[in-house]
Amino acid sequence: MRNPCGTVPSGQRHACRRSGRGMTPPEQRPAQHFLETTGICSPNDALLGDDLGQLRVARRSAAEAQATEEVRILLRGRLRLAFLLVTILFGFGGSLALVTVARNPTTVPTSLLQGLAFSSGLFLAFAALTALLWSRRPLSLAQLRAVDLALVGLFALLCVWKQLSFLDAAPDLVRRMGDGGTTILASYHGAFWFALLAIYGLFVPNSWRRCAVVVALIVACPFTVALVEASRGDLALTGRPFNYYLYGIGFWAGFGALLAVFGSHHLDVLQREVHEARELGQYRLTRRIGAGGMGDVYLAEHRLLRRPCAVKLIRPERLGDPQSLRRFEQEVHAMAALTHANTVEIYDYGHAEDGTFYYVMEYLPGLNLEDLARRHGPLPPERAVFLLRQVCEALREAHAAGLIHRDIKPGNIIACLRGGAPDVAKLLDFGLVQTHGGQLRKDEATEQRGIAGTPAYLSPEQAAGRDRLDARSDLYSLGAVAYFLLTGQPPFVRGNVLELLAAHRNELARFPSHLEEQLPNDLQAVVLRCLEKDPARRFTDAGSLEQALAACGCATVWTREKATRWWQEQAGEDRGSPICTLQPTAPP
Repeated sequence: MRNPCGTVPSGQRHACRRSGRGMTPPEQRPAQHFLETTGICSPNDALLGDDLGQLRVARRSAAEAQATEEVRILLRGRLRLAFLLVTILFGFGGSLALVTVARNPTTVPTSLLQGLAFSSGLFLAFAALTALLWSRRPLSLAQLRAVDLALVGLFALLCVWKQLSFLDAAPDLVRRMGDGGTTILASYHGAFWFALLAIYGLFVPNSWRRCAVVVALIVACPFTVALVEASRGDLALTGRPFNYYLYGIGFWAGFGALLAVFGSHHLDVLQREVHEARELGQYRLTRRIGAGGMGDVYLAEHRLLRRPCAVKLIRPERLGDPQSLRRFEQEVHAMAALTHANTVEIYDYGHAEDGTFYYVMEYLPGLNLEDLARRHGPLPPERAVFLLRQVCEALREAHAAGLIHRDIKPGNIIACLRGGAPDVAKLLDFGLVQTHGGQLRKDEATEQRGIAGTPAYLSPEQAAGRDRLDARSDLYSLGAVAYFLLTGQPPFVRGNVLELLAAHRNELARFPSHLEEQLPNDLQAVVLRCLEKDPARRFTDAGSLEQALAACGCATVWTREKATRWWQEQAGEDRGSPICTLQPTAPP
């Protein structure tokens, strides 16, 4: 597929569809067909609770197939390298043993022959799995995860066999060399376990939690072997030498564990450093301009068009997590479906040859509404109405396509300069999007429970954990945004999440008494209607809310001239530096 911004680099797989704006507008094809083909249809969500900043969602939808495919590609490539390396090492060690046997066939001890036979069996197993990984045979993600556990299991068998075989010779080594012999023995055994931990941590892509679990099991193995042998009375290594042996094993196992977890969790730092001055296909990344829970956002430029854009890269530590990739994909698919001028525009989506997943969107020089209110104080009512009406228009299109945003908040709305027009509101971050009436499947409903969204701006339905939401849930959240813009704080401020959720469900929102006389009564009435607990008492849709805002007496006060003057003043204060850049959702 051709890239709307240029030629698609080799090795990339794109999920976007073109139109004059970069994507095929949903009105040109049936909505149901769009939802099915993009994987947003049947958005059965498993929800995860988090802190006051952001609550995350783990989606289970038709997009799982493509997300799983991308994880599968990355995992298979890494496993190919890991198995090839281990097979070569086994082959080299086995060749040395065969040379020894061939040169002295009559004096070779039986233990060496047994060890050679055992190692040959492991070598054949590794060679077979290596051939399977390098073959053209398709392997599912579950099969590849079984292969990565086979890597651990087979290598652990070698380590256990080495440990058991040489523990029998430990007393003679200790008698001849003292404590130094114990140290040599422990280091020899520990080196095998260290190699297993290092290969697993550095070659197999994982979330750091999964890596930590597997690493903990590996670290427990050498101690279990030694303690079991000691409990059976078969281990002649006792007393202080045995303690030294455990200390030596612990050093190498601990060192390997730290390396493995560090490699799994922190290699993304190295990748980010490379990203700072790298090219991603047709895009040259210049600098990082934002960071979110899912990934980092970079200011970039298309090499041929010389057009600035923003590139969002999924965090490297999330590449092994299908749920993260599903959310990353659902975000880009949802935004790609929407063509309204007040929704952030998507140019491109894909993954590079090095496994980096990304999407490209328009660069928005401006301020998100949270930063705008924090830096400059509550907005004048007329300006708040001007921006909110634009967000209503963006939501009108999304809701018409059956998409519920579920995370409307000031940080997800940007006021920017576009096409020479000031104060253009842009809605972004559709990472928690849900189709109208979406509900969890029964087999997934019990998997994870929680609440999706940002607590300060949740609707009562979201606070109650309901699966079925409609457009009125977003309108409540937009009312909470309006309240924040007018007062400088959300409708409810509480000490913890539970109290905040209870307030959304049970307490009536009221404007502070000292502001009631300053704010127009008609605008207060519109905002408070949005914040009604009963969805039936709110506006029926985004269009009705936009009309109500347009009917407010202050709606025509904020003119383009005033907006232009404000932006010019801010540019002057910042002495030409960008006021702000695209700000993704704050990390959870």
